Amino acid sequence: MVKILVTFCLLNFTLYADNVYERKCVVCHEKLPVSLQSMFMKYLLVYGGEKNFKAGLKHYLKYPSQHISVMSKLFIDNYYIKNKTDLSDEILIEAIDIYWEKFKVFNKLK
Repeated sequence: MVKILVTFCLLNFTLYADNVYERKCVVCHEKLPVSLQSMFMKYLLVYGGEKNFKAGLKHYLKYPSQHISVMSKLFIDNYYIKNKTDLSDEILIEAIDIYWEKFKVFNKLK
């Protein structure tokens, strides 16, 4: 009974998530030991500012490769290189914009 309730709640969350970031990104990344915030910080360290960050992430999601991943070789060996995204450019940009707004540190430090 508990499994059915948990499955129903997860399915309900997936179907009615507020935005594409929650529907497409969060659902898959919840299964990984590294949070999306930690991955955000790795991308920020590698790419610096917003423009390069978004371009680098978009390129990786469209053409995933171990050579351009910001994740360690150990992480990739234990998990995987993600599959190429099936999102359109417009939807992908929307998801990346939401991701950026959620975790950006600029203008949040006091």
